[in-house]
Amino acid sequence: MKKLTIVIALYDGVTHLDFTGPHQVLSRAPFVEVKVASMHGRDITADGLTFARLDDLLAIERCDVLCVPGGFGTTDAMLDEAFMAEIRRLGFSASYLTSVCTGSLILGAAGFLHGKRAACHWAWRELLVPFGAIIDDSRVARDGRIITGGGVTAGIDFALVLLAELFGDDLAQTVQLGLEYAPAPPFNAGRPELAPPRVREIYDSLLGDLPRQRMEAALEAARRLEPA
Repeated sequence: MKKLTIVIALYDGVTHLDFTGPHQVLSRAPFVEVKVASMHGRDITADGLTFARLDDLLAIERCDVLCVPGGFGTTDAMLDEAFMAEIRRLGFSASYLTSVCTGSLILGAAGFLHGKRAACHWAWRELLVPFGAIIDDSRVARDGRIITGGGVTAGIDFALVLLAELFGDDLAQTVQLGLEYAPAPPFNAGRPELAPPRVREIYDSLLGDLPRQRMEAALEAARRLEPA
């Protein structure tokens, strides 16, 4: 059986669990080649970890699945024309367009989400609207060839859904069993509607000016999609 090529596209400021979680799941599947790539193959630092010896995004001719993780660097990545050109190039011919967390904003900025349902981290879902996307608050959202995961840890769920799509439920569940993925968090605070109000206030305060900056970036990226 011919191997499927999955490309995970990285950029400065990516959140490492957004891609290491899915990478761990997907790399356990047979007949899959997972390429983690950056512009010119340069090292990427993510939340204190540096990832080196990456594939060169520009040198990859095509892929079956394109996956874009999220992170605080999404704000700049959406406006990086060279990076976005590679996302569009690979995305147009990919069988599946996928993302984790705010990676869906990059798919939106590439013009792939107009009229499509998409998931995103709960704090940034509304930024999908300028791209014409339909907000879906599911852990994993599916709309045709587009499969998007919610925030950070949802990347593991997303990857299992993708494996089931590619190879069937039995393989996906076998990988899940091997990874002992049976989440039982010590606190029921993983969604804004579940977290105590004080915890939500603390989180919002930590974001500082980022919501304004990211909204401005999303609006500018959406403007660039408009016909001249």
